[in-house]
Amino acid sequence: MKFKICLLFIIPLFNCHSQTLPLYVGTYTKGESEGIYKLDFNTKTGELSNKQLAVAAINPSFITYAPNKKYIYAVGETVPSIVTAFKVKNDGKLEFLNSENSNGKNPCHVSINESGDRAAVSNYGTGTVSIYSINENGSLNKVSQVFNQNKGDKPARAHSAQFHNNDLYVADLGNNAVFQYTLKDDGYVLKSDGIVKMDGNPGPRHFAVTKDDKYIYIINEYGGSITSVKRTKSRFETIDEDSTLDEKYSGKNYCADIHLSNDERFLYGSNRGENTIAVFKRHVKTGTIEKIQSMPVHGDWPRNFTLDPTGKFMLVANQRSENISIFKIDSETGKLSFLHSTDLPNPVCLLF
Repeated sequence: MKFKICLLFIIPLFNCHSQTLPLYVGTYTKGESEGIYKLDFNTKTGELSNKQLAVAAINPSFITYAPNKKYIYAVGETVPSIVTAFKVKNDGKLEFLNSENSNGKNPCHVSINESGDRAAVSNYGTGTVSIYSINENGSLNKVSQVFNQNKGDKPARAHSAQFHNNDLYVADLGNNAVFQYTLKDDGYVLKSDGIVKMDGNPGPRHFAVTKDDKYIYIINEYGGSITSVKRTKSRFETIDEDSTLDEKYSGKNYCADIHLSNDERFLYGSNRGENTIAVFKRHVKTGTIEKIQSMPVHGDWPRNFTLDPTGKFMLVANQRSENISIFKIDSETGKLSFLHSTDLPNPVCLLF
């Protein structure tokens, strides 16, 4: 009897320290891809296994979790364009809850606020950002606000949006600006149509914000660069501008994604064209960055990438070569070393 009681305590403890985590992958559903896939990731070896279709969907190109990880939201590049809510089932597969019109064309990004009751969808094709409230069961309500960022002859290209405290930031590739909206009463209002001046045509695409909300790092698709921004008491200011490319590279390049390491000592950006991950050392006190490595991605067209929750591995979605590359992260230097690759059709977005 005592032996059985001990087992009851040992088994839950073992499950809490499981070395396998689910990885969800958003794709473009051309060729062999059918929707959102789920794989098991081994946090000890960095291996991916047990690939299965989590849910059939059309072009779920970007996906994100609710804060409680009970729901997943995906944009669908369809006609009409949509944003969809899914419930994560006990077996890891996804159950459709509902879809809403994205109120724009070619939605390319969706984010959820910290409390899990609002979603923001970036519509690249129309330069609009749509805000939705979220019900307790994870489903989406009808759109509550639509921000049209078109303001001149050049079309707006809203590419990503993130909630931070009471603010919503939007990277607009067409306007070469990061917009800032602030929460007032029960909605968002425009505070700035450019937190810093960006010269030329860099094309801000994605960005990473430090935990203390003091620094923003913007990766520029056309400029092949990262703009480092510091928040002061009254405004934002640019403190650094760094190339993501190797000095010897002279071909075409289109930057894509950007992430900070868990301890915020390192910064990573993806280069489509050069097909590398640019690794930067971050000076925590000043916020400036210094490039220390250009790591080939062992694939073609690295779109989105992610760091696993342990911070020991990086996974890169190589869209055109249809594979996910796994790298080991050196905790002391931040540098990457290639481990292995897993084939998967048209991977675009990786989600732990």
